[in-house]
Amino acid sequence: MSTEYDVVVIGSGPGGYVCAIRCAQLGMKTALVEKYKTLGGTCLNVGCIPSKAWLDSSERYYELVHHFKDHGINTDKVELDFPKMRERVEKVVSDTCGGVSFLMKKNKVDVYTGLGSFVDAHTIKVAGEKEETLKTKNVVIATGSKPSSIPGVDIDKKRVITSTEALKLPELPKSMVVIGGGVIGLEMGSVFLRLGTKVSVVEYADACIPAMDKDMGKNLQKVLKKEGMEFFMGHGVTEVKSTGKGVTVKAKAKKDEKEVTIDADYCLVAVGRRPYTEGLGLETIGLELDERGRVPTDEHLRTKHSHIYAIGDVTKGVMLAHKAEEEGVFVAELMAGQKPHLNYLLVPGVVYTWPEVASVGYTEQQLKDEKRAYKVGSFPFKASGRARASNESDGLIKVLADKDTDEILGVHMVGPRCADLIAEAVLAMEFRASAEDIARTCHAHPTYTESFKEACLAATENRALHI
Repeated sequence: MSTEYDVVVIGSGPGGYVCAIRCAQLGMKTALVEKYKTLGGTCLNVGCIPSKAWLDSSERYYELVHHFKDHGINTDKVELDFPKMRERVEKVVSDTCGGVSFLMKKNKVDVYTGLGSFVDAHTIKVAGEKEETLKTKNVVIATGSKPSSIPGVDIDKKRVITSTEALKLPELPKSMVVIGGGVIGLEMGSVFLRLGTKVSVVEYADACIPAMDKDMGKNLQKVLKKEGMEFFMGHGVTEVKSTGKGVTVKAKAKKDEKEVTIDADYCLVAVGRRPYTEGLGLETIGLELDERGRVPTDEHLRTKHSHIYAIGDVTKGVMLAHKAEEEGVFVAELMAGQKPHLNYLLVPGVVYTWPEVASVGYTEQQLKDEKRAYKVGSFPFKASGRARASNESDGLIKVLADKDTDEILGVHMVGPRCADLIAEAVLAMEFRASAEDIARTCHAHPTYTESFKEACLAATENRALHI
């Protein structure tokens, strides 16, 4: 006996559960299939939420130890309770995942626990404590991604670990090697650095966060280096060996091929993520993956079967939770006969280190590659009264605008609260605002957002007021 649905969503990460909610809101009988016992996928369980909880706790500790004295607050006897900190993170995760379960009940979405796979194009088998069969008009594949590795590196999950294991270490390491100077590597590296771990980052590219604007990577690396993070840029890893009680990592410089050897308690492999499709039974319905293991889709996120969609990390594009959410809403509204809109250029990227890094739109390099005429305006946080009052003056905001029309083409920032500041830039670009539009908009004083206005003033006739 099988149950019939309008849509079955496979995977309960941000893309999947948001898609299920929107489908239910639009009147569809909806089922959500999740192989793990808790909802929320990687993001809520072993990704965005726990990592941000760790980042917040570690930042508070670091500020207390290193910067409270600047405010006239003496903190000579500060003690770190690592197990308690980990316990708080676990509660944040538990509460957040519980919130998703509540939302499923509130929106009358049926949740099935077990591995979902295709029997045919309209039938999903759920292999859990008991096997169930779901008949459906539509299917949304939202199975996310898992950590990648590099050739020759054996991730034993004991000493050579991924971000998943790093979030749950039983004790604070004395030292750690991070392979990868991208978002995940620098965020997790920052957590342990702040708590007292010696952190060494090995990155093959010549700059941190290589996918973002180069000036942002340079600024972030400068601050992290000042805080004690060690960098081996332009180095390729040649060997990672676990000794049982520690690791030895060898890496060779691209320029002169000099080899470095780093000994540490742990090696965190943070070289990106890859789509997760194992066990879906895609071959049953004739769906072949592309060269990078992704589910091919058209501009409407449909697969070769017009009623089967794929969203989030399992498809092409950036692997970001909010991108998956937008796609989830998009396909739900598409199935309901609406005409939703997606603009991938305006999906912001954020690095939750401190200072934070945020970016949206074109980078300078992309504009140069397209031979598009543009102008630049930037404003340093050291010139911001609000930033100085908070002792947070590292970084800057850069605005790229069309040379002729003044339309904002890209905004890149590194500094305090940039994860939140980028939202104004995204909204402005969604409505195709010019730099002048933002420059003419009144911003409260003193605030961090004034720095965005000043950068826009700098982009329009170089007329920033406070520098």
